[in-house]
Parts: sequence; structure tokens; C-alpha cells
Amino acid sequence: MDNMLIFNKIESLRQCINRIRDKTPETVGRLESDLDLQDIITVNLERAVQMSVDIASHIIADIESPAPETMAEAFVILEKNSFITGDVSEKMQKAVAFRNIAVHAYQKMNWNIVHKIAKDGIKDFVEFARQVTEKIKNK
Repeated sequence: MDNMLIFNKIESLRQCINRIRDKTPETVGRLESDLDLQDIITVNLERAVQMSVDIASHIIADIESPAPETMAEAFVILEKNSFITGDVSEKMQKAVAFRNIAVHAYQKMNWNIVHKIAKDGIKDFVEFARQVTEKIKNK
């Protein structure tokens, strides 16, 4: 496994997380009225999901598991191979669902949900990175 590549991706994920934390306003109203904050937060959430999927994909390639058919399935495979817990797997699968809405504009963005993800759900990415890092270091 190319640990350095994965650790570099984890560092990129942390940068996205920090950007989201730095730019998330205290209120949903402020987010709803500020197009720049909407863009910064949404793009960095999308990047955080994509970076997490990339990390999962690199791990999956190394453990010689069949490739996932969907982005969300990558986290199921990591869970089955004890890289992440079921709880984190479920949360990352939900993050993929959010990313799909944000990227493909299947529906109008609900800024209440985006704000909640940016304020509270961001910890799921931190926990994902922590669990992956711990597993790789202990291999």
C-alpha cells in the first residue's frame, strides 16, 4: 500500500475540513444570503467526499477486493475489511448522497442541511481520516 499517497490525500481532506470550518457562518440565514460562502462550503464538502472516496479506492485496490460499483459502496468494502466502523461507513455513504445532490443539482440545495453538515457532520470526515490513519499505521 502506498501509505504516503494515502497520507497526502488525508492531508488534503484535512485542508478541506479546515476551510469548511473557517468559512461556515454561525447562522443558516447568513449562509443563505452569501453566495460566496455557499460556493466555498459546498465545493469543499464535495472535495472532502471525493477525497474520502479516493482514499477508500486506493485502500481497496491494495487489499485486492473487487472494485466498488458505486462511490458509496467503497465505504461498505472498507467496513467489511475492518478499516472503518459501521457507523462511519454509514455516515460516509450519506456524505456521498449529499455530494451527488450538490454536484448534479438533482434538487434545490437545502441550506439548513448544508449548514448542519458543515457545523456538525464535518466531524464524520475527521473520524474517517482518524480510523484509516490508525489502521494503516498498525498494519
